[in-house]
Amino acid sequence: MLRIHCPYCQELRDEPEFHYCGEAHLARPEDPAGCSDAEWGTYLYFRRNPRGRHHEMWYHAAGCRRFFNVVRDTVTYNIEQTYAMGAQPAHDEAHE
Repeated sequence: MLRIHCPYCQELRDEPEFHYCGEAHLARPEDPAGCSDAEWGTYLYFRRNPRGRHHEMWYHAAGCRRFFNVVRDTVTYNIEQTYAMGAQPAHDEAHE
């Protein structure tokens, strides 16, 4: 079981308190009505699914009920860090 640190509650809690919400840092198209069906479909359904280090969005359902981001290795399940929505990871080459 994962132990996840909520950046808002400042507590380390068990995974069942949280919900995985997919890839983090996705930008919604500025003009959804102007997107083609293919562009909109790509935004809605196509996600990276890397083996290794990945940026994810999680929701603390049984706690503060807030969304936050996690940097996690999908092979080892090691959580490197958690950080608030709108923030960037502490030191991250992929987002510099």
